[in-house]
Amino acid sequence: MIFLELFITFLKIGIFTFGGGYSMIALIQDEVVARHGWMTSQEFTDILAVSQMTPGPIGINTATYAGYTAVANAGLPAWQAVAGSLIASLAVVLLPVVLILAVNRVLSRHKDSPAVATMFRCLRVAVVGLIAAAALTLMTADSFGHFGMNLRFVASVVLFGVVFALTIKRKVSPVVLILASGAVGILLYTLFPQA
Repeated sequence: MIFLELFITFLKIGIFTFGGGYSMIALIQDEVVARHGWMTSQEFTDILAVSQMTPGPIGINTATYAGYTAVANAGLPAWQAVAGSLIASLAVVLLPVVLILAVNRVLSRHKDSPAVATMFRCLRVAVVGLIAAAALTLMTADSFGHFGMNLRFVASVVLFGVVFALTIKRKVSPVVLILASGAVGILLYTLFPQA
């Protein structure tokens, strides 16, 4: 039954992911696209784009949309797809919340301990690796077009470079950059739909 599979899958994702929503992306994609085949890579890329634009934590947003899409793709009615999104959202936060509440007392008593400080330094390194894995996972033909000298790929690379430079050098507001990038994307896909 898809609801039980969704619950167990997102429970596992929630408990084994450290570093927030961006570090969950690679694991979510591996589970819902590669392992279970609940959706295509293109559908996951679309879900991720919507999750980033929607207010709230990206990990929970992605779980919500992935749960809905998985159930909808299984051919079940929309109200059951909504139940799938609720199950995935609950599962991804359930064990982390319980663990945080349980571990908080111990960590607050030992926050100055060298062992605890070392543990957190090691977790930071792992989180950087998980976020890098998420970035590499999204570098697909679905996201950027086929690698090579086609318009989608070149436009994606140029847009990335411009946004990166404006963020780092000019400190341009992310809202402005998101709106401008969306406008460029709409313009390019309107003028060159098959590129």
